[in-house]
Amino acid sequence: MRPWRMSAPLDLIVFGATGFTGRLVAQYLHSTYGTGGPVRWAMAGRRQAKLAQVRDELGIGPDLPLHVADATDPEALRALVARTRAVITTVGPYQLHGNELVKACAQAGTDYVDLCGEPVWMAQQIPRLQGLAAASGARIVFSCGFDSIPFDLGVVFLQHQAQQRLGEPLTRVHGRVKVMKGGLSGGTAASLMATLAAVGHDPSLARALDNPFALTPGFTGPPQPDDQRAGYDDWAGGWTGPFVMATINTKNVHRTHALRGHPWGKGFVYSERMFTGDGLLGQKKARALARATWVQNKLLGLGPARALIQRFALPQPGQGPSASQRERGRYEVLFVGETASGERLSATVKGDRDPGYGSTCKLISESALCLVNDVNRHMTTGGVWTPGAAMGLALVERLQQRAGLTFAVN
Repeated sequence: MRPWRMSAPLDLIVFGATGFTGRLVAQYLHSTYGTGGPVRWAMAGRRQAKLAQVRDELGIGPDLPLHVADATDPEALRALVARTRAVITTVGPYQLHGNELVKACAQAGTDYVDLCGEPVWMAQQIPRLQGLAAASGARIVFSCGFDSIPFDLGVVFLQHQAQQRLGEPLTRVHGRVKVMKGGLSGGTAASLMATLAAVGHDPSLARALDNPFALTPGFTGPPQPDDQRAGYDDWAGGWTGPFVMATINTKNVHRTHALRGHPWGKGFVYSERMFTGDGLLGQKKARALARATWVQNKLLGLGPARALIQRFALPQPGQGPSASQRERGRYEVLFVGETASGERLSATVKGDRDPGYGSTCKLISESALCLVNDVNRHMTTGGVWTPGAAMGLALVERLQQRAGLTFAVN
């Protein structure tokens, strides 16, 4: 393992700082930490002039460093990552634009965080990067935004509380999204479309999408629930339907469990759904959601229909809600678990601001800072990680203090 790169002149570089989400990350870092304080950071992107323009528009002084690098230029990326302890990248879809940057970090020993919700790409990167990162000491952490931090850390938090209060782990956990006020980001939509296009070219990749253990190479757990139908959940006290992000979140929860050594048991079962309410109205909403999901999946599997949906029905990369819309957004996720002996425990994770932008820019920023400042490198060594396995309760604490999240036992 190479020595920890404390001598790097910067703590963080925000790669993609001129994009919509990258700009929000830069704005958050500036408003929270300034440019001459304890966090040494810089902005990076393809064009110097655009970087300078964004820096000026955000009211950041000229002392903030700007670095130019293209996502397709390995040499420039190697020079970039050598300047910093960690890289935050918002440049997706990662399967199209992320290969060279994450490889450069893995080779150089530079920590890396992203907003990836592309399970096929992640499944491909784990074996590609694990050896490189283990040798260099780089911690590569995918999915440090709304997908999948509230879900990944929500399960870690609940399991910790179960051990403290009940003396045993929860063998089954239900995650139920009760509130999600805020729309799908253009980057998330583009990532979804890129994943579906890849599956269209290579149908064998569909197995990674369908497999809840696609990110745990060498391990397959028990059958997991079919979360594509409407159903009543007596644990949550209401009707539930499919949740669009469960495909990626579920895989990250199982990878966190595997990386931690399966402390919740190798028979652990996780289910993630959207809560629609109780009574007849809740049932109708759940069934409507299940039907809409079925139709959407059928249409997205067709190339021509997918192109039309992408062009006319989904937000485009670089688009996003206004500042007031981001401020009004919020989310709430209920987690209910049961032990082998039948005892139950529940917790709620809440986030202020809209999940895809207002909260995500805080989540990824604080994840990077937690990784480089709060996490023992002897415990979290070089490799490919999840937020829950790499940072766990240290990140829970930081997000509650700084990022507008609350984790509470009910």
